[in-house]
Amino acid sequence: MNRFMDQPQAIRSGESLDIKNLQTFLRQELDLIEPIQVKQFSSGYSNLTYLIKCEEQDFVLRRPPFGANIKTAHDMSREFRILESLMEVYDKVPFPLLYCDDNDVIGAPFYLMERVEGVILRKEIPEGLTLDAMFMKYLSQNFIDNLAEIHRIDLAETELEDLGFPEGYVERQIKGWTKRYANAKTDELTDVESIAVWLGENLPKESGVALIHNDYKYDNLVLDPESLNLKAVLDWEMATIGDPLMDVGTSLGYWVEANDPDELQQMRFCLTNLPGNLTRAQLLERYAEITNQKIDHALFYYVYGLFKVIVIAQQIYKRFQSGHSKDERFAHLIHGVKALGKTAQRAIQNNSI
Repeated sequence: MNRFMDQPQAIRSGESLDIKNLQTFLRQELDLIEPIQVKQFSSGYSNLTYLIKCEEQDFVLRRPPFGANIKTAHDMSREFRILESLMEVYDKVPFPLLYCDDNDVIGAPFYLMERVEGVILRKEIPEGLTLDAMFMKYLSQNFIDNLAEIHRIDLAETELEDLGFPEGYVERQIKGWTKRYANAKTDELTDVESIAVWLGENLPKESGVALIHNDYKYDNLVLDPESLNLKAVLDWEMATIGDPLMDVGTSLGYWVEANDPDELQQMRFCLTNLPGNLTRAQLLERYAEITNQKIDHALFYYVYGLFKVIVIAQQIYKRFQSGHSKDERFAHLIHGVKALGKTAQRAIQNNSI
């Protein structure tokens, strides 16, 4: 199974690091005298992730994307702090090693963490790997069970109680993502703008307060290369304290089913369409059973999840259009924005997730 483990690639054009400065910094902070090699994990769409390869130990470096000016979404010190605190109460996070706020080292703040080796399931099945319906059912069940486990973390046992502002979280999120869309707007898309209006007019009451991941999907999970059990959860950059059902909604927004239209299949980030996966409705039903609660506003949370993915895609697309990224994956994201807009409209019209 080791051949299916997630591997880095050559660094993309325009996203290289100053290796000499980084080597000097690591020598000072970690007493690392051996030379380093740097490669890039190129599948992510937000913060940039690199493998720092040494002779005896490998590390992972995270830094903001080039050209990004969305401070709260790319705060390296915040993400590092989250990992540090979670280490005490949750065993599925990488060990954080050090944080650097000196822009002179590589041009931006960054942090270093341990490398958690394992399998990460992305949009396509790794060549030669068999994922049958029984396994996908097991994985999808573990997926939602683990999200519920994250939501059950006792904040009093962490140093994260001041991480967010839970009161008024739902309304603030709708206003915030609506504003972010307006700031990143490049095309006139009435479907998308009407979704924001619908969300604002259909706000549910707060369902509770919990630590929420805010970007929880298959490709942020590391699976053990032997058992394929869940080993670690990555990318905590958007984590906060807020309404846990909004977190579930984000996951539903990424969850493309086998019977969804072709235009939505094109925006699929993960292998949620394979036989055996729970449906969106089944995920929500299982979460409700685990957490012993009744969920009355499933449509709202799903449409919110779709709208959030829309805005994230739109922000990335604008960054590409503005010349701040040369990653060709971003060139056609506007088509995904349109497809997700139609999907949300269809869900509203059919009153179904």
